[in-house]
Amino acid sequence: MNRLPLWLLIALSGAIISICMGMRQSLGLFMRPMGADVGITAAAFGFSIALQNIVWGLGQPFAGALADRHGPRPVLIVTAVLFGLGLFALMFANAFPGGLVIAGLLLGLGTTGHSTLYGTMSRAAPVQRRSQIIGLVAACGSIGTFVLAPLGGGLIDGPGWRTAMYVFIAFAVLMGLLAFPIRETKEKLSLEAKVSLGEAVREAIGHRGYLFMTLAFFACGFQLVFLTTHLPSYLALCGIAPGVGATALGLIGLFNAIGTYIFGQLGARYSQKHLLAMIYLLRTTFIAVFLLVPVSAASTLVFASAMGFLWLGVAPLVTGIIARVFGLSHFNALYGVVFFSHQVGSFFGAWMGGLVFDYSGNYNFAWGALIVIGVIAFTLQWLMDERPPRELAAQPA
Repeated sequence: MNRLPLWLLIALSGAIISICMGMRQSLGLFMRPMGADVGITAAAFGFSIALQNIVWGLGQPFAGALADRHGPRPVLIVTAVLFGLGLFALMFANAFPGGLVIAGLLLGLGTTGHSTLYGTMSRAAPVQRRSQIIGLVAACGSIGTFVLAPLGGGLIDGPGWRTAMYVFIAFAVLMGLLAFPIRETKEKLSLEAKVSLGEAVREAIGHRGYLFMTLAFFACGFQLVFLTTHLPSYLALCGIAPGVGATALGLIGLFNAIGTYIFGQLGARYSQKHLLAMIYLLRTTFIAVFLLVPVSAASTLVFASAMGFLWLGVAPLVTGIIARVFGLSHFNALYGVVFFSHQVGSFFGAWMGGLVFDYSGNYNFAWGALIVIGVIAFTLQWLMDERPPRELAAQPA
């Protein structure tokens, strides 16, 4: 098993997830200053963020399979280096051809590492406490946005966006250093290894409930990455002071920590699939209400707090369902497949927002798409069949 005490493993995992998620969710703050300074359009910046998210999704099953086989430490260190290089490429995107594309590729690959920690924590945690511990780790990870979004916003408004980017690069280095103590023994990694990776994936793809959950996760990425990428720009269109956007992202991080911990606790007692469905429904409801009331600093901060409460509460629920239905031997790979759908949604959420704004000058169509897709996700998740594959196979025709 992992040689670290459980509390230290929780602390290190939470810190790594916190740094990675905090930086990733704060990148939208750089869109306007980079546009004003070096002429990058909203569509071009949005495409780079969208590319990051789709590459993250494509790479996650492979990073997960490597972590299942060799442990999370080498994956975490390599991906931290790639993330730092991606930030460097983003900062000098106009200095060489295809700079934004290269930045998006590197940032996407660099984001794949931290999610493998969910498998490590799932194997290390007692079964009866798995949902609570995953919720605690994800909640710790939420603090990063609360700290790094206001920090990034303050640096952008003060010394400038380039200084803010150098500080983020330093955090990427720290993320790699924190990964060194984390390891799993071969004995723990081979736990339940009775089915090959290919067989496990085929079994999951043939499971209707797994497909429903995977499709519903598309909406999660679509909604959240649209908000982190385009909410600051939308607020500027509405005449809201620039600092409100950074504060809103910080509040998302703060309430994310609270909500994720609470949903981790609830997931140990109540139906995880129904809790997931309610998260999708409540997110969509809050988006609709936000659009119906006049946009102000106060309404924005209330909206950010509500969305933050529902932000990463999906993590302990999705991981709990996968571990319970399919076991832990290929957990990271199967989670990676589900997460790929999330990142396809993230790609379209970020890119669609930029395209809609550049062509129409507003985000009206994009907000409508968020609501429709959220309702579909609620329906799919509520109807999910979460019985294990062998139980379904044993059911009489």
